[in-house]
Amino acid sequence: MTPRLDAVGLVVSDMAASLAFYRRLGLDIPEGAESAPHVEAVLPGGPRVLFDTEDTIRSFDPGWKRPEGGDRVGLAFLCDSPAEVDKLYEELVGAGHRGHLAPWDAVWGQRYAVVLDPDGAGVSLFAGQDPEVSSA
Repeated sequence: MTPRLDAVGLVVSDMAASLAFYRRLGLDIPEGAESAPHVEAVLPGGPRVLFDTEDTIRSFDPGWKRPEGGDRVGLAFLCDSPAEVDKLYEELVGAGHRGHLAPWDAVWGQRYAVVLDPDGAGVSLFAGQDPEVSSA
């Protein structure tokens, strides 16, 4: 059998804050999961995003330490339009999340932005450029 990617795991310091952030990005996360040590969200097509608290990871890997100095994994969310990139970025920043890179028209042909999740991991928002959207 050939291995296949089935899930992406995120280690979170505050489960409730992380789940609220990713719900705003459209992930279907079970209600009431905020106090659970492990949560899964199934994506269209079957892959999953797994959320584990730092304490959960330490329960089976006592030497685990929070990474420092940059992202280890980057998640990217495809938006329906450049306007949606702008709107979602403003919504997330307006809800108190940290913006990292405000929306701009990237040289590779996409409207692109990066917001930080509650643990500081960069989450990209992108869409194909619309000629009616001016450069930021």
